[in-house]
Amino acid sequence: MKNLARTLLFSTLSAAALAAPAAQADSVNVGVCVSWPGYAMLEIARQKGLTEGHDLNITIFEDPLGGHSALAAGQLDVYGCTADYTPLIVDRGTDVVNVAFLNPSYGVDHVIMKGGVEIADLKGKKVSAPQAYIGHLLMGIWLDSQGIAPDEVEWVNLNADEAVGPMLSGDLSAAYMYEPWISKVLEAAPGSKSVVNTADPDVLKTGIFMDGLYMNTKFIEEKRDVALSVLKARWEGLGYWHENVEETNQLLADFLQWPAEDIGYVIGTNGKSFEGGIYMYDFDESARACGVLEGEPPFGLPNGGMVDAIALTNDWWIKLGLMENKIDAAAGIDCSLMGDLVEAGYRQTFTAN
Repeated sequence: MKNLARTLLFSTLSAAALAAPAAQADSVNVGVCVSWPGYAMLEIARQKGLTEGHDLNITIFEDPLGGHSALAAGQLDVYGCTADYTPLIVDRGTDVVNVAFLNPSYGVDHVIMKGGVEIADLKGKKVSAPQAYIGHLLMGIWLDSQGIAPDEVEWVNLNADEAVGPMLSGDLSAAYMYEPWISKVLEAAPGSKSVVNTADPDVLKTGIFMDGLYMNTKFIEEKRDVALSVLKARWEGLGYWHENVEETNQLLADFLQWPAEDIGYVIGTNGKSFEGGIYMYDFDESARACGVLEGEPPFGLPNGGMVDAIALTNDWWIKLGLMENKIDAAAGIDCSLMGDLVEAGYRQTFTAN
């Protein structure tokens, strides 16, 4: 993350105000870090007129670092991306905060071990993961759970699709993967197996394999009412999906340029989750992760566990050699917007249809 850091430029809402459209519409620049359904619910809110009159200019970056740079520079107001960047925004002192956890990975991400390789054999062997992304964390945590320190393996910086060939040729002993690459390796290399994934309870309860919603702090300070409306609109878009899954999955497919069937393999067709994909926090679950609503979030994360998850991510980036500094995790989070919505009486809770 040292290299990443160099690349980055880095009052209370009333119930009446919550229910009523904003007096004056504002244009809001929203970034989506990659084409991914979990980041796209604001597009549904935009299409369905759930934004309280505000115009959302939504850009898909396919470049997480580029999007973070734009957010830090004030070219974006709102940005959906993985929450594992939060320690970096604190370390760099950028004008960015994480305002909500959106959804944990619920089995998307796996570590695949080559057939014929025993865990005890991994020391000194090549393992692959994309550096400074979720896969790097997952591989590091799994190795640590097996008594293998990060410096006891040879790391290769590969994404899942790039790791297929080296896995099949035997050059890699283990690799971070997601579908469809998992199936390709398991089918072509008998004996290969998944040894951990993000649906495992011990992994889920860490809270670090999570997508989040970021906002520029100046946007919050100067247009707090708009920031609140956009945050609420994200949950309203999610609620529309829950009630209209087939229609919304098609809208998401059109927006992201995905086959509609593939949308279901990420967020599911039941309006809540897909095991092997992601689990969509409703508003109340996210508010509990923020610590602004009583009750426990899912999967063993404690109330207010957002701060702990960011602190743990920071610890792992240090352990993996990608950060040097221990940061104040709370400095990268602003749960006051979620708190304002809670105080104004906004609630949303739903289970699978």
